[in-house]
Formats: sequence, structure tokens, C-alpha cells
Amino acid sequence: MPVDVLIGLQWGDEGKGKIVDYLADQYDIICRFQGGPNAGHTIYTDKGKYVLHTIPSGIFRSNTINVIGNGVVIDPITLRKEILGLKELGVDVSSNLLIAKKAHLILPSHRYLDAASEASKGSAKIGSTLRGIGPTYMDKTGRNGLRFGDIASPDFKKKYEDLKHKHTQLGSIYPEIDFTWNEEEWFDSIEFLMQYEVTDCEYYLNDAIKAGKSILAEGAQGVMLDIDYGTYPFVTSSNTITAGVCTGLGVAPRHIGDVIGISKAYCTRVGGGPFPTELFDEHGKKLQDLGNEYGATTGRPRRCGWLDLVQLKYSVMINGVTKIALTKSDVMDHFETITIADEYEVDGESSQQLPYDLCEENYTPKYKSFEGWNTSLGDVKERGEELPKAFRDYIDYLEKNLEVAIPMISVGPGRDELILNE
Repeated sequence: MPVDVLIGLQWGDEGKGKIVDYLADQYDIICRFQGGPNAGHTIYTDKGKYVLHTIPSGIFRSNTINVIGNGVVIDPITLRKEILGLKELGVDVSSNLLIAKKAHLILPSHRYLDAASEASKGSAKIGSTLRGIGPTYMDKTGRNGLRFGDIASPDFKKKYEDLKHKHTQLGSIYPEIDFTWNEEEWFDSIEFLMQYEVTDCEYYLNDAIKAGKSILAEGAQGVMLDIDYGTYPFVTSSNTITAGVCTGLGVAPRHIGDVIGISKAYCTRVGGGPFPTELFDEHGKKLQDLGNEYGATTGRPRRCGWLDLVQLKYSVMINGVTKIALTKSDVMDHFETITIADEYEVDGESSQQLPYDLCEENYTPKYKSFEGWNTSLGDVKERGEELPKAFRDYIDYLEKNLEVAIPMISVGPGRDELILNE
């Protein structure tokens, strides 16, 4: 069977965790293929609310195997806390969690370098979550990194000390940053994680494909934070797009099946960087308050703005999106007028393309307004005539312009608060 993919189409925080949790019982295996503990996938189940940072969002389904792929970077301390938090909820992950040997480890010194580098940028900060993600990927591409499989090596401690020494030398240019190594907790966490199954991810998944197992690859962050195709340099350090599945899990492009893109009914962004449709008025504050737009990982307030169709078309194109799940639609219940950007004016000319550099180029979003539906959609389960005409017109316009069906519409945080048309 092919590997289906689920990715965020905006700047992250689109609600991927909920949709993966909803879909998980349709799959045998759920895999994270990139990112690290900078992710925050919030899930509401009968056990309550839980935020996942490293573990795939299928972990609440006992019949689903969850794989942390080799494209993920792992902070042992964070992963241990995550596992213990799940145990407190009565979720035992000992039988359905696998960790790829080739996933790289985040050292305490990676977090130091991350914090020091970000602090040194002053007003030009990228907006890092300070989890050590960037420095870990830098060591990965620089061929200096430590991988999860290295834990079993008799030279593991020496490899750790060598890498730490390198970081100490690099960190000497940031004397104003005080850092506590936190090594004891890090090594305790390493010891704790050794009880969980470690796997050759590429062999495991390709054997599963041959055996006809159904697999869903779960992305973190969003397309506009991709290291190559996002709003560079205000991006993350990994490939968040569909192509990242192949390198992040070790599966060939021919095995990719459906690509499910997740988009909010409006836009949000955390941290610095360009945001073409950002609102600085009462509408932006209303979106923030009604949508509870505060980072699941950092707690930082999210910047809010209207839906950007030019940006969404871009994301659909480079990812080969076959269907879209629209989240936070219930937030729009409270607006008299719904506004979207459906084209840009670039140097005085109308355009349907994102400019090369959203940080510097001269562009202005052009907006189209729709009548609001001004009623709750929470009790509707299927897309049909019982939905307000204004809402149906809005969804029809999105589907026509994006040229992709929207079979799932989220109208609340709960697992089953969905309007379906599949």
C-alpha cells in the first residue's frame, strides 16, 4: 500500500494533531518524518487534552504502531517527559512506539547554542523555539552529529564529549550567555529510553509496505517554514514538505499516495518573519482570542491574519496535495464578513504567484469578502443543505480556486467535531 502524507499548508499550528488522531484508526503505522520537540500537536480525547512534541499523533490508538523517523531530531529529556505524561493518562507506549536508529540526538549544548545564537541577533531574531533544533540539524549536515543508534556504541560517551567540546568552543563567542549543562538528566533520560524498541526505520517501513500495511506520514511545522521553500531565512531547519517524507523515513517517491494538507480557515504565525495578510486591528485580536492562538510548545501569542489563497495555492502545488482538511472553521462563525486574499499586486501588476522574497519585495495582498454565516456549525456532521448557504458558497469558492476537494472541515477541538464529505 502507498504511504499517505499529512502536512501543514501554512506556518504551522494548523491542527495537524487532531486530524492525525482522527484518521489514525484507519492506518497500521503513523510516522513522524521531520522536526523535533519544537512541534506541538494538541489532541483532545476522552482522556483529556495532551500536547505531543516528538511522538506521532496516533499514540492514543492502541492498535497503531507509532514510529519516530530518522528525519526527526530527538531531545531525550523531552521525549522521556512526554512518555511519562502519557503514562499518567493511562497510555502505555511500550508496545507501539518505535525509534529510528538514524534519528539525531539533541544535546544540552545544542540548546545552549540555539539560545545564544538567537539572543545575539537582537531585533533580527528568527523566532526559534530555543529547543536546539537548528544546531542539531547543523551538526547533522556537518557530519558531526550523534544518532540514536550511537547509544549502543561502546564509544558513545567519548563521541558525546567530543561533540560537547566542539560546542563549548563555538559557544565561547557568546560570553554573556550563562548555561547549565543539565547533563545528568540528559544521560538519565538516555538510560530510560533504552527500554524502547529501536529500529532500522527504512527497512521496517519498506517491509511494511510490501506486507500491505497502511502508513501515514505526519509532518511538523508547515510548508511556509520549509528550509528550501518557506519564507527564508525565517524558517525551520528541515524539509516540511512532501518530499521530506522520502528522506525522513527512507521510502521511495513511488510509494507516496494521498497528500492531505491541513489549513486553518485563517492564517497564523509564531515568531518573526513575513506574514502578508497579518492583521493589526480588532479583527486580528478577535481571531487570536476566539481561536485561542497561543503556541502549544512555547505559549507565545500567534500573529493572526486572513486566509491567503495565493500562499495556499503555492503549498498545494509544491506538495501535490490531493485533499484538504480545513480547521478552525468554528472561529469564523462569529464574523459578519469573511475576508480572504485571492491575489497579490506585485510592482503594480496582478499576480497569483508568491514573490521570491516575501521579506523584501514590493507586494500587496488584494482581498475578496464573503458574507458571514453567523451561526454555530458544531452540530452538523455532514456537508449538505443543512449548512448555511454563506458557508457553502465560501467552501465552494475555496475548492474551485485551489482545485482540491475539502472533505474534512473541523468545527471544534474534539476528535469528532468534524463535517465530512468523503
